[in-house]
Amino acid sequence: MFEEADNFADIFRFGIPYYLLITLPILILCSSDPVLATDFSVHRMSQFDVNGVSYGCRSSALNLEAKSLYTWSTSRHCVVTRFKDLSIEKFREIRAKAGGLVILLPKNIENLNEEEKEHLFLLEDAMISQASTIPIYFSKYNEELDRLIDDITSTNLKNSKGQNVRESALAEIINSISANGYQITVTGASHSADKHSKIPIIQGELAPLISIKVGGDQENSNKLPIIVVVAHLKTFGLYNEYPENSDVAIVLSLADLFSKLHNSVTAAPKYRLMFLISESGALLNFQGTKKWLDENTQTQNIDFVLCLDTINQPLSTKTNAIYMHVSKPPKDNTPVSNFFKHLKQSCITYDNVTAEGVHKKINLADNQLAWEHERFSMKRLPAFTLSSLNSHKDISKVTSFKYNNDVVLRNAEQNVKILAEALAKYVYKIEENGEIFSGVVNIDKDLIKPWLQVKSILHNNDLKNGFEKYLKNVKIIYEKPDTREPDFMLYDGQEAVLNFYRIKPAVFDLFLTVIIAIYLTGIYFAIQYFPKLYVSVCQMSKMEKVKSI
Repeated sequence: MFEEADNFADIFRFGIPYYLLITLPILILCSSDPVLATDFSVHRMSQFDVNGVSYGCRSSALNLEAKSLYTWSTSRHCVVTRFKDLSIEKFREIRAKAGGLVILLPKNIENLNEEEKEHLFLLEDAMISQASTIPIYFSKYNEELDRLIDDITSTNLKNSKGQNVRESALAEIINSISANGYQITVTGASHSADKHSKIPIIQGELAPLISIKVGGDQENSNKLPIIVVVAHLKTFGLYNEYPENSDVAIVLSLADLFSKLHNSVTAAPKYRLMFLISESGALLNFQGTKKWLDENTQTQNIDFVLCLDTINQPLSTKTNAIYMHVSKPPKDNTPVSNFFKHLKQSCITYDNVTAEGVHKKINLADNQLAWEHERFSMKRLPAFTLSSLNSHKDISKVTSFKYNNDVVLRNAEQNVKILAEALAKYVYKIEENGEIFSGVVNIDKDLIKPWLQVKSILHNNDLKNGFEKYLKNVKIIYEKPDTREPDFMLYDGQEAVLNFYRIKPAVFDLFLTVIIAIYLTGIYFAIQYFPKLYVSVCQMSKMEKVKSI
């Protein structure tokens, strides 16, 4: 029996050091396996090029340790924070030094005060106006992600003033070892250029069904003066989601109203109305409008071009006015001047709405145009933009944040009434006050509501079907980037899945390594000196027996 014990000890005496070299790394690797906490659907920050200038997020790969806005320090960290907690200064620092950024969007922007809204708009503008080399992702409000942000944020290291509170060294070591960490990975994202990207431009027109007598002669409808009503469909903003597109809903509502008039034999106006919607706004420098003008060089008999841009922006509550932006002040008794008089007269119906003119010259040195009408003005066409914003620099002009549909619908109904009345009085040359659209052609919310959620022609046929329902000579053209020197470029990989893995920090692995090493060392020495211990125990037991005898 003693010989068996010696042989057993001899086996471990020579084998344990090798077992240590093999077992220890295996145990360390097993202790570091991450556990999937949860995953979220996210949008990568928009990426696009305009006239050779890059904007938005330029990368997509993300596999980093998650840190809070207050605890990150290196490019090996991905900052996870709420949009409202992020400042412009912090964002610029993160963009320059961190490895990635994940932002939780507000739950409801309507619950924010004016100061908080302005902060969101300023931060949004700072993000989209430059290129960012780190991957940036946005998540719609999610309670689980909100809880994870609280978990990641080390609030116990902050006092009420936000200054660091020093604890004892032992307490900090214990906190470091017991803390939970998170690893963030992203699947399904890319940032490759979409060589097949294109911008749809759809147009249609209204003309009287029969020839109209002008001065005793039969006038062909093709020779009638033209009014062009223009809007752009925003297909993306700060991230890949449709922003507010009530401008397009108003244009389609006007098309619906005036189609009833043009289809009437007795009430048809002596004008042709052309409706134009391009799927490129200020972010893409109105490239769709540029394409349409390049293909329609024979633009004759145009009285004026009426562009709509953010006319229904409820997020801007500082004023309640409609601004007419022009590149050159209109002269008296010109079509633009006469329409402006009718617009002001229509606004009088609403006590809290005014119409004001804003003059801004076109700056050809700027990389991007201020308003869409400037594309037409550069072709010497009389044009203007109607907007609820008094400046193209207003930070809410290209916002991705949306308001409640009921608020949007109420504002859209009011703006449709104002524009329809002003346009009708102009084409019918009515000077006296009075309401034209009432009774059978009454304007209500049901007229506008179906068009508030209209999508791109590339996604469905709702916009095309709407044009074909109300208008004639519907035509769709596409603007595509040039293969050698593209004016614009869009990119793929805007939607992805964000995975959170629960892990222990590196200091925990070091602590576990020390504990395992101590344990195995104790076992080694216990087995190494087991024979001597056994002999000592046997001798002690014999002495006990001798004393008892």
